[in-house]
Amino acid sequence: MKVVIDSDIPFIKGVLEPYASVVYYKGKNIGPEEVKDADAMIIRTRTRCDASLLDGSHVRFIASATIGSDHIDLDYCRKNSITYTNSAGCNAWGVVQYVIATIFAVAHEKRMSVAGKTIGIIGAGNVGERLARTADKLGFKVLRCDPPVKSSIENGEDMTAKGRFSIDRSQLTPADFFDLSYVLENADIISLHVPLNNETKGFFNKELLSGVPKNALFINSSRGEVVDEQALIDSKGKLSAIVVDVWNNEPNINMELMNACDIATPHIAGYSLEGKINATVLAVNAFADFFGLEDLSGFTIDYPAPEPVRTTINLTDSFESNMFLLLNESFPVFEEDRKLRDNPLDFEQIRSDYIYRREISQEMFNIIDTIKPKI
Repeated sequence: MKVVIDSDIPFIKGVLEPYASVVYYKGKNIGPEEVKDADAMIIRTRTRCDASLLDGSHVRFIASATIGSDHIDLDYCRKNSITYTNSAGCNAWGVVQYVIATIFAVAHEKRMSVAGKTIGIIGAGNVGERLARTADKLGFKVLRCDPPVKSSIENGEDMTAKGRFSIDRSQLTPADFFDLSYVLENADIISLHVPLNNETKGFFNKELLSGVPKNALFINSSRGEVVDEQALIDSKGKLSAIVVDVWNNEPNINMELMNACDIATPHIAGYSLEGKINATVLAVNAFADFFGLEDLSGFTIDYPAPEPVRTTINLTDSFESNMFLLLNESFPVFEEDRKLRDNPLDFEQIRSDYIYRREISQEMFNIIDTIKPKI
């Protein structure tokens, strides 16, 4: 059995070698020649899996060590009996960390108060729902918008967690969700967490941006293609800040949009150490289950012990300043922003060289509980 693996997937080298012939390539370099005699692939978003890649190959199984499926032609896979699986929810807490950290980085930089503000979360999946619960604990007012999830709840569908890193939404009711127009009109912060598909491509356009309140903070850490980038650029004067981690046409990003952003990063919102470990474990487990490799089906990787919090809190400082300092310890947002601005043509290399950060530890959450405003 031969397996083709994206060489940028961490913690996987040596794991499958006892069971298969394994070759590694950069994701962008995986082409028809590389997969023609492969039985399985373990990839990331940089490898587009469709007829142009897979026709004539022996591939029966594809695992993506990512949360999305927009790089996979699912119809083609179904028609050709190719099993596809992704790592749903693997990096959700990393993306939550990114959103919270960038909110407080902007607040610190602009001397803004965000305590008690309203955050509109567009897409309440594994990331969006975790963000909603975290924001609520931090004292934000939360407005969820996710018509498919609301419809599922209304129809009485089972909303308990379905996978290892899926989130339980069984306690939510239809009243926890709001129409998109209401969310846009009433949110001080708007954070996008929608998948990329035919319905969402370019959906956040000039018309929707016109409904956003003046001085709102806009964050996109879902997929670049869900936003009309020119419309976002044109909204620069209206918005208090723009934060973008995902872009159209990566790695060839829109320089004008980068210059319009207050924070611009190279698609690293989910690049936490825990998230990367989770993704690899899920991909390996799925591979083992598909090929009946019992010795490998229980494969796991232990997280390293969290590092102790070093930041000293000054209770005379603002909530925003203390939060910025705490979160900046593990995720120095403006350093990552500077790396991209200094060398935007090196987008892919900067992303590849990124040192996976640790997610917010329980110790840090405990400290946050002591400083958050009582609203």
